[in-house]
Amino acid sequence: MNINIFGSTGNIGTKTLSIIKNNFPFIQVNLLLANKNYKKLLTQVKLFKPKYVCLNDNTKLPLLKKKLVNYRTKIILSCDINEYLYKSKTELTILSISGYNSLNYLEAILFNTNNLGLVSKECIVSAGHLLKKFSKKNNTKIFPLDSEHYSLNYLFSNKNFQYNNVYLTASGGPFLTYNLKSLEKVTFKQAIKHPKWKMGYKNSIDSSTLANKCLELVEAHYLFDIPYEKLKIIIHPEAVIHSIVDCKNLTSIMNYFYPDMFIPIYNFLNSTNNIDNEYLNKKFEFNQTNQLNFYKVDKNKFPLFNVFDQIDKNSKIDVIKFNCSNEIAVNLFKFNKIKYNQIHQFIDNSLSLDFNNQVNSINDIVEFQQYFKEIVLQKNEII
Repeated sequence: MNINIFGSTGNIGTKTLSIIKNNFPFIQVNLLLANKNYKKLLTQVKLFKPKYVCLNDNTKLPLLKKKLVNYRTKIILSCDINEYLYKSKTELTILSISGYNSLNYLEAILFNTNNLGLVSKECIVSAGHLLKKFSKKNNTKIFPLDSEHYSLNYLFSNKNFQYNNVYLTASGGPFLTYNLKSLEKVTFKQAIKHPKWKMGYKNSIDSSTLANKCLELVEAHYLFDIPYEKLKIIIHPEAVIHSIVDCKNLTSIMNYFYPDMFIPIYNFLNSTNNIDNEYLNKKFEFNQTNQLNFYKVDKNKFPLFNVFDQIDKNSKIDVIKFNCSNEIAVNLFKFNKIKYNQIHQFIDNSLSLDFNNQVNSINDIVEFQQYFKEIVLQKNEII
């Protein structure tokens, strides 16, 4: 059994490799793809001896090649990676590249792999209307690994499951108890310190603004065919309940598990093996001393939720515009081009731009996103 990992040096990729090392030594690492962290990629090569590696940052390739002279691992250029995927087959794949650039690999991955563990929410948001068509065409099983969608996957695998509403929980991020005045002075370092999860900067900031939950509503809509009017968000600071489903029989189902990506990743890797691990069953058993709290979303504290609430979610273009403008805004905040409390304003202004582009293919979406980014930065006089 072999696996390709896209985003191997990030938090999810690193955790996946650790889980393989400690629990699934029979899984052969076939391909590791990283963005620019060639030093960490080299460490992974030494430990897991993959057949192939790919580094997106071409400026680091000479350094990578020099260090791999004595290894059998071959380098695939980033421009050739999709061609390789179309000519090969893999049992398992993890796609954990943050941002909408993950779309560049999606179609080829769905052709290449039998089972896809999907963490890159931005690619589902932008291409969710195409995802099921491609997965069905290639007979690829999709395993959502975001905690909320992982928690729903079992219930909604039953096509006859009856429900009224579905709540996705949000921790509220690091600024849940801040007043509005305090948010004006929020720094990048503060925004990336999530109180419960260890994530990359993009997901951490999205959690603080509630953008992640807006994107996850779109994901749930596409993954499980849940109508938008039945999807809700609720604040749950303890982050151990990941979804709540109101059923037709007047009961509600709460899905509980520790806020640790180990759980969905482990279960994805174990999905074709079904190994029972008594130690893990004991480690992650229900904590009887938990105190659970739930609150309605304060739209004054999370103004981005208001922005999302007002867009036409049945418009594929509008959803993609929200996705892209959020990613642009997060990076502008990272590089001190805008303030934290201007993120929602930037996104709102970007959404007012009208486009009539077709988004009927992955290529259409990739081209539109690049064009949209250029126009948005020009309109906001940011180069």
